[in-house]
Amino acid sequence: MSQRIPVLIVAGFLGAGKTTLLNHLLRQRQARIGVVVNDFGAVNIDAMLVAGQVDAMVSLGNGCVCCAVDIGELDEMFTRLAQSNRVDVIVVEASGLAEPRNLIRMVIASDNPRIRYGGLLELVDAEHFPDSRARHPELASHLRLADLVVLNKADRVPPGELERLRGEIAEMVRGVPVHATTHGRIDPALLFDPPEQAAATVAEQLSFDELLDDHDHTADDGHHLHDDYQSVSFTSTTDLDPRKLVALLEDPPAGLFRAKGFVAFGVPEDRRKFLLHMVGRHLTFEPATWPRGESRRTDLVLIGSGLDTAATTDALRATVHDAPEPLDEQTLLGVWRHVPRELSDAEI
Repeated sequence: MSQRIPVLIVAGFLGAGKTTLLNHLLRQRQARIGVVVNDFGAVNIDAMLVAGQVDAMVSLGNGCVCCAVDIGELDEMFTRLAQSNRVDVIVVEASGLAEPRNLIRMVIASDNPRIRYGGLLELVDAEHFPDSRARHPELASHLRLADLVVLNKADRVPPGELERLRGEIAEMVRGVPVHATTHGRIDPALLFDPPEQAAATVAEQLSFDELLDDHDHTADDGHHLHDDYQSVSFTSTTDLDPRKLVALLEDPPAGLFRAKGFVAFGVPEDRRKFLLHMVGRHLTFEPATWPRGESRRTDLVLIGSGLDTAATTDALRATVHDAPEPLDEQTLLGVWRHVPRELSDAEI
């Protein structure tokens, strides 16, 4: 997969649980996280120190995380983190920095070849959502920008009210996954890909694991008060129809958050492989050549919350080009619309 580092934006109004979620991610041992925040004191630096995260950060003189109060400094921060070669993902806590829309534009428009957009995660306080929406009318527009909505503090509302809230938010965001949790606990694998060789040795050396691990947040019936995520793996040795795949991803299955993999299209005039990355509605293809000796085939993984895996698998199967008529280069126009300009200019 591409070595570009995803930049994940975490947004939400005061009290939604952004810092709690961030500290939860910092405690995990699956990936090295670079963090950009503007409330330095709220981030659990002790957890980062004990977990060996110091080596995963760029020191800016005032701690182990990037501390930014000016949005104009963010691109420089991304460059410093990406050049360190020590982070697998960059997380930006959006509070106080800028409107989420501006942050998304900054990441997508960045000329830095080492980073890519990793999605907007919008946190919502389940207990106080009606009040928050009344006090902050802009919340609705923020939710519509989100690639993933996290309905936090799910343990503070009755089950019936939680489902009603999920339905209300789902109606607003139209297909964007709404993921319920408590205490900001979310599986990092839903948000980003851990490196193949996780820092297991670091975890083995920790002497304060029991102190750092979150205690088990369960309901009275013993079930965890957070949602699971679903993934669909799809492999095809028959090339795909680019029109059908683009149509599927431009109108994705409800609950889909990410998609990734390599695609072989059934266009005889263009036998390149295409690297696919998708977060929310942001889709990119990157053309590449097949390495010598590697067989042509499509390998895709789709990840989401509330994703209908059977229907998604069927939809992927329907993109296979199994008709006898060959496809011409015109069928790739939809793919090229999602190729970054610098790559398309170089490839055409």
